[in-house]
Amino acid sequence: MKKYILPVLIALSALSVSASAAFYSVYGLSKLFAGASLQVIIMAGSLEVAKLVVASLLYQYWSKINKILRGYLAIACFVLMLITSAGIYGFLSGAYQSTATQSEIIGKELAVIEMKRERFEEKRAELRDEKSQLVTSVKDLRIALANPSQVQYIDRESGQLITTSSSSARRALQKELEASIQDRDQISIRLEAVTDSISKLDIAVLNKETNNEAERELGPLKYIAELTGQPMAQVINWLLLLIIFVFDPLAIALVVAANFAFNQIRPKEKKLYKPEENWIDKNQDVKMSVPKGKEFNKPYPIPSPPKEPQNKGEIENLESKISKINRLGFTEKKRLQEIRPFQQQIDKLRDEDNQITY
Repeated sequence: MKKYILPVLIALSALSVSASAAFYSVYGLSKLFAGASLQVIIMAGSLEVAKLVVASLLYQYWSKINKILRGYLAIACFVLMLITSAGIYGFLSGAYQSTATQSEIIGKELAVIEMKRERFEEKRAELRDEKSQLVTSVKDLRIALANPSQVQYIDRESGQLITTSSSSARRALQKELEASIQDRDQISIRLEAVTDSISKLDIAVLNKETNNEAERELGPLKYIAELTGQPMAQVINWLLLLIIFVFDPLAIALVVAANFAFNQIRPKEKKLYKPEENWIDKNQDVKMSVPKGKEFNKPYPIPSPPKEPQNKGEIENLESKISKINRLGFTEKKRLQEIRPFQQQIDKLRDEDNQITY
């Protein structure tokens, strides 16, 4: 039972790799020819199955197939490997392009948000400067109202110097103070609105960066691109070429390896009968022997010719029966079972005829 474990594992690996390669290839080819995707799926699927059958056929019957047919099947298998690799390349490159496009869209959205934020920042700086000026103006006006301007004149009747404050100047300062305070309050409201807008844009940027799945998927590729100093597109092409170089060729190699492994565990049956002359069974051991009373490397007179075999007619009858069985088209196992009894009788009769008395 243990001898079947490794061949079965090889066969399962071959089927899994072949099935996944076929799926990605068929899916990729259907995307390349989207106008007739169903027809392409049927065509590519049948070609994938045929490719595995051709690989097994070439391994099993390489020496028996006609050279022209063998050459055509080998070329066809190689071309089908290229087609499968092209389909896998199309599938993987399409998946990368989809992710890259999504990442570019999010990047452009972030750039637009950053542009808006910069404009709001500039507006907030202007409002802060204007508010600062108004605050200074309000402060100065309040100081002026606290110390009103003095007007001095000489009374004609008494001839004395009289000091008094100007009411018109005070009213003007009061109006200007009220206008400045109103402008300051309006600018404060506008400044708060601009600040809130900037905060909302910051939250939008944070959400975009947090939910950017495409950027996380492309992160390792960006690190590889930075490490190698090459553009990401070139790094992707190298990676895809490496994948397709080992994907489908590995599937074909595993199919051939599975055929080889099952051939190794197949039991070898000994041939009990072969009618050709001077036939020697290579599965049987040949031992040298010397008749009793004889020695090696010593010449002896040639004995008289043996008599006609006594069992010749019976042996010929048994051999004809064996020939009939060979022509009936039994399976190898069934044929050997039918022949075995007759062969044993033939061997026994020949042993009786070959006995020589010295």
